[in-house]
Amino acid sequence: MKKFQAIIKFTIDDEFMSFVPSHRTYINYLLNKGIIDSYAVSMESQTCWITLNTDNKAEADKYLAKSPLYKYWTYTIEELFVYDSIHYRLPALQLN
Repeated sequence: MKKFQAIIKFTIDDEFMSFVPSHRTYINYLLNKGIIDSYAVSMESQTCWITLNTDNKAEADKYLAKSPLYKYWTYTIEELFVYDSIHYRLPALQLN
């Protein structure tokens, strides 16, 4: 399994906002299945970053295409060479 970063630009209108709840349901589903590692959105720059675990870019693209917000997006998908996070590290040892 490889890691890919989707960098998504979007535009917002009233119809866009009506799809947000179903989009969040889909994102939560992918998070729970371990397909998405991280999901972040900036309303300031209207950009979204999604880290996906898939075998290839085409598979990552298929997951993105199933989002209810897909028609509002322009994006690139890049394979990650290094992905580090506090969540991938062992917990700090605390002596009682």
